[in-house]
Amino acid sequence: MMLARGTMLVIWATLIVASVDAKIYERCELAKKLEKAGLDGYRGYHIGDWLCMAHYESGFDTSFVDHNPDGSSEYGIFQLNSAWWCDNGVTPTQNLCHMDCRDLLNRHILDDILCAKRVVNVPGSMKAWDSWTRHCSGHDLSDWLKGCDTYAKTNPRNFHHYPLSSQG
Repeated sequence: MMLARGTMLVIWATLIVASVDAKIYERCELAKKLEKAGLDGYRGYHIGDWLCMAHYESGFDTSFVDHNPDGSSEYGIFQLNSAWWCDNGVTPTQNLCHMDCRDLLNRHILDDILCAKRVVNVPGSMKAWDSWTRHCSGHDLSDWLKGCDTYAKTNPRNFHHYPLSSQG
């Protein structure tokens, strides 16, 4: 019981601290930040992929935290999981990005971007985000950049017309 209280206290304190410096990005503002950080074309993914994924993961909210049934949590604009990518001080972790999960909850997203680059460097790449697979992969992502003053282009290879399967 004491461990559960301690866990909740750590999570509560994390959320309070993070909300002070949190930000919900506007779509085009985030597109420019992602482009400036070199994500356009990184590992074959373009800004539309990143915007689409971040929208469905967090609504572009840097302070968003989601708790999973397995006890891990997901943090920040890209919802990076505490079991794999960061250390929240509560759940066992691989901490492959060598960072504290609280660092993913502020408006300064360069560390989030660097960690997300690590995610797409492992086998499975953007498929690590279920929301990207469900909502972005294979879709025309050009609308994500409409009206944004960027040099980024959508990836035409991501747009496929899949034939409907026939039932036999």
